[in-house]
Amino acid sequence: MTKQAGADWLPRADHLFKQLEHAAYLLLGLFLASAAALALIDAASSLFAAFGDFRSGNSIVDAVDKLLFVFMLVEILHTVRASLSQGGLSAEPFLVVGLIASIRRVLMITMQTSQRTKSMDWTDQTKAIVHASMVELGVMALLILVMVISLFLLHRARPDDENPVGITG
Repeated sequence: MTKQAGADWLPRADHLFKQLEHAAYLLLGLFLASAAALALIDAASSLFAAFGDFRSGNSIVDAVDKLLFVFMLVEILHTVRASLSQGGLSAEPFLVVGLIASIRRVLMITMQTSQRTKSMDWTDQTKAIVHASMVELGVMALLILVMVISLFLLHRARPDDENPVGITG
């Protein structure tokens, strides 16, 4: 057995592992698409319920939260598709998903705090919850700023001819 014949298995093993990786991405994509479809049905149900109960605000908050969750799942699915077609991962799509998740949380905190402050019943517990919400909003704003700066720096560091994985345009 020559040295050349012994090294012949390396390209075949590499090809096999690439095929297994593609199969895993395919299964992951199918599962994410299924989860997104179920979440979209749930979000649509919540949205239709919000039309009947739009005065309370709680149903609207729930519908918006579910719709943003669907948006995150679709963006993750896009990242999986792009990773499958390009054969590698990029940090940008994950920053985009993190940005969406952070904005989702900011919107939820804002809506929930708005609901709590509508009543004129300011107990010590209400004050503590509003204070904690404001601190969380500040942390989330800082996190969003860091992610936006990171996306900007990644975009500037990329060569002009390279298309970002998670951002279509």
